[in-house]
Amino acid sequence: MANILRQPVRTLTKSASPSEVLRLTSTSRRWQPHSLTSKRYNASVAPPVTQNAVGKEGPTAVVFMNMGGPSTVGEVGDFLSRLFADGDLIPLGPLQSYLGPLISRRRTPKIQKQYSDIGGGSPIRKWSEYQASEACKILDRISPSTAPHKPYVAFRYAKPLTEETYEALLSDGFGRGGKHEGGRAVAFSQYPQYSCSTTGSSLNELWKWRNRLEMKKEENEEEEGTIRWSVIDRWPTHPKLVEAVCQNIETALATYPAEQRDKVVLLFSAHSLPMSVVNRGDPYPSEVAATVHAVQSRLGFRNPHRLVWQSQVGPSAWLGAQTSDTVKNYINKGLTDMVLVPIAFTSDHIETLYELDLEVIGEAEELCHKAGLECGVKRAESLNGNMTFIEGLADLVNVHLQEGRACSPLMDLRCPGCKSERCREQKKFFAGMQDRIPALGATPAA
Repeated sequence: MANILRQPVRTLTKSASPSEVLRLTSTSRRWQPHSLTSKRYNASVAPPVTQNAVGKEGPTAVVFMNMGGPSTVGEVGDFLSRLFADGDLIPLGPLQSYLGPLISRRRTPKIQKQYSDIGGGSPIRKWSEYQASEACKILDRISPSTAPHKPYVAFRYAKPLTEETYEALLSDGFGRGGKHEGGRAVAFSQYPQYSCSTTGSSLNELWKWRNRLEMKKEENEEEEGTIRWSVIDRWPTHPKLVEAVCQNIETALATYPAEQRDKVVLLFSAHSLPMSVVNRGDPYPSEVAATVHAVQSRLGFRNPHRLVWQSQVGPSAWLGAQTSDTVKNYINKGLTDMVLVPIAFTSDHIETLYELDLEVIGEAEELCHKAGLECGVKRAESLNGNMTFIEGLADLVNVHLQEGRACSPLMDLRCPGCKSERCREQKKFFAGMQDRIPALGATPAA
């Protein structure tokens, strides 16, 4: 995201199908010059989940929530306008409504060029729809009592927008006294590590549209049969998330000579945060660190590693060390074998395909060339269509449904320095859903 704010942003897939995305990313060096993978998965978008029989607790809507990205160059302007209007993500103070549109208009041409450089659009919608659809297929099998599980995607800044997805839920019979008698919906954050700037912003938006679409305007009361929401708000150390990341790291390490393999430096790269947000008490840095520690534990701590942060925006202080600076500094110290590991993203998008592949690794190659060194900087594959990861997504939802929790205990705890009334009311709403969420009590899938 911040790469968009900072300078060019990359693109991916025009309006190609997921299978076309795979073809391009696996055969074109322009599209994916540095990412490594041992297996490509067929990313054809699965048809909507349908079953003849509805479980006693079904149907269940599973809403994958993420930032999103422009699928075409033509969508970049609207994407940036929404992004810079979000005070949770980019706080600009009382001048937000003036500065946001101004900055987005000035940035748009550069960002469009970046998306053009990597193919014409972001693949995040393609991957999100595929992951959601495949996870729901698995859920129909392992949790028949809550079937059918219907996949939805809700993006904060790009289509399908949160309000569009909410309208789709209502049209499909969820909420407002629909055919599903309100129905059960799981808001599933696709940010494994919680931040008020990302998951918090998406939940604020969901809560806003719930109030607009399912509240009686006159009495300010709920309509009969409103959607019963629950939230999967964080999952930084889920075993299958950890295993999928490890698989991609091991694939990347296998490309180095055996005698060098254990000396390769692993740089776990996550999106940075302004220190003003960190000092407010945002849990994101500690949760990202927890993911890194879980991955390194599974790998046996064989390789030296660092957690680094990318996509700094503007002159204010941000969480460091920065990914690009770290790579340059290590090369200057004679360390040229490094694997960049996207540790906070669930699929490829601008930060991996442009910032890491083209900027960071491109600059590393140039620096090594000037110094007469062989560049061994590579990137581990993103999670994308990894079936271990997708099985983990299904397991997360299954366990969530069995336990009957409205949200995690951590979500109801505000940051120590939080002063946002919207945040307070949103958390109060989702935590207050507990009385309407049944615990199924079945044994979670292995």
